[in-house]
Amino acid sequence: MRFSKIYEKYGLLLAFLLIIPFALWGCGEEDVESAYHIEYLNKEKSRIVEVAYEPKEADTDGLIREFLRVLSSDSDNVEYRKPIPNDVEVTSYSLDGVLLTLHFDSDYTSMTPVEEVLCRAAIVRTMTQIEGVDCVSFFVADTPLKDSKGNIVGSMNQESFIENPGEQINSIQNTTLTLYFANEAGDGLVKEVREDVHYSSNISLEKLIMEQLLEGPTEEGAKSAIPTGTRLMTVTVVDGVCYVSLDETFRNHDYKVNEAIVIYSIVNSLTELPSINRVQISINGDTSGVYRDSFQLEDMYERNLDYMAPPTEKVTEEPTEGE
Repeated sequence: MRFSKIYEKYGLLLAFLLIIPFALWGCGEEDVESAYHIEYLNKEKSRIVEVAYEPKEADTDGLIREFLRVLSSDSDNVEYRKPIPNDVEVTSYSLDGVLLTLHFDSDYTSMTPVEEVLCRAAIVRTMTQIEGVDCVSFFVADTPLKDSKGNIVGSMNQESFIENPGEQINSIQNTTLTLYFANEAGDGLVKEVREDVHYSSNISLEKLIMEQLLEGPTEEGAKSAIPTGTRLMTVTVVDGVCYVSLDETFRNHDYKVNEAIVIYSIVNSLTELPSINRVQISINGDTSGVYRDSFQLEDMYERNLDYMAPPTEKVTEEPTEGE
């Protein structure tokens, strides 16, 4: 009787000790990084953010439905925004081979250009994680999605989008920037090369360039082409296109500066970066209308050095007699 009580007492203790490692091991499994992630928009809707996600479904069709549902749902983190807005609905989808085709309602066109490209990038990057989905095609109201110039976007994959989020924190780097400002007459561009520009690596180079342009030139014979007091709202690079959103002050035209000089001060400075081929400028995200008289905001502008001002000749004083 005594032996049985001892066995009961210490046997339970032994069993408890044996169970603990397995219990702890089971808890540790929750910390294993998921093989999947969901792409959200950041709070400012200026770039996309990758967040680990553990799906409930396992088959291809189930994952497609689950990911689309999550992309249309609010995140638990207030710092993230869902890529598919409230008023935009995925009406249907189909998988033909490795091509996933998504059909959206007409409200898809209500997004701003920057938000639309980021939404598209987030969806494509999320969906192409699914085995059997290599590329994604978008339809809006049963019509293939077109870009701002009316060209069909076509199928997209992981490599279709390039973004520079600059996520390293507390790291200071230095770079050389080539910026373009207006000359004093306002009818030509002046190039200014700034060496050893120090910046925090959590700031993208395109944002650094815009901040430097807004600060104005440091050399004589030049002035800022952008209206005084203009604020940068957002700037992001996706698929080789830099989307720049400026506030309403950008409309305060300084007619002493030619309108083309304003546009190409921004465009030429940004396209100095090898990751940028074209630039689209908006006002608070709105690309409707024109800038001044002839520059359509919805257009994407490429590098143009035709507006460079001729170099100024330095005047040397002739020595006077007796020198």
